Amino acid sequence: MDSAGPAPLVVSDVMTRTAVAIGRDAPYKEIVVLMDEWKVSALPVLEGEGRVVGVVSEADLLPKEAFRDTDPGPGRDEETARAVAVRAGDLMSSPAVTVHADVPLAEAARIMARRRVKRLPVVNGIGVLEGVVSRSDLLKVFLREDGEIASEIRRSVLDGTGFTGLDVTVAEGVATLSGVLSDRSLVPLLARAVRAVEGVVDVRMELGAHEGAS
Repeated sequence: MDSAGPAPLVVSDVMTRTAVAIGRDAPYKEIVVLMDEWKVSALPVLEGEGRVVGVVSEADLLPKEAFRDTDPGPGRDEETARAVAVRAGDLMSSPAVTVHADVPLAEAARIMARRRVKRLPVVNGIGVLEGVVSRSDLLKVFLREDGEIASEIRRSVLDGTGFTGLDVTVAEGVATLSGVLSDRSLVPLLARAVRAVEGVVDVRMELGAHEGAS
């Protein structure tokens, strides 16, 4: 059995290539207006020929409201410093958490979860902005039709592997494999290959075994 399975989708397959961005000198109000107009929660900050040097997110903007009725005073920490900042260069989080276009979606999702961000600027090898990938972009794979997913599992996982006695049905993204499997030690490998198909939410096994098989 070929354990490689189908080639995984990468960031370039789902990212938004027309991404709004700002420079270091962008004023606070302009940032808020752009976020509202583009319906985004963060904006990359660029310098030079488009190199990403930071990101301004909603979380970076909120301290101004939180400290609106108070005087941050001297000895400011990072949060209170943002409360008095008026330009992107002082508001942004830097260095930016970025990702390359050829990174698999699963890895991009892990980066978002680990760094607790909702959007990632997509950059090339020298840090120039190529697009943006968001949480909603990563979830697009789960919009695939059940029939399309089942067809890919048959084609890329079952066909040509010797599992002629197996079939698959997919309902709401859950793939169920049924039939006879003589070598039960292959179950984890088979499940992993099916789970790697884009759009699969879960894998269930309803497998029998040949009489006398271990």
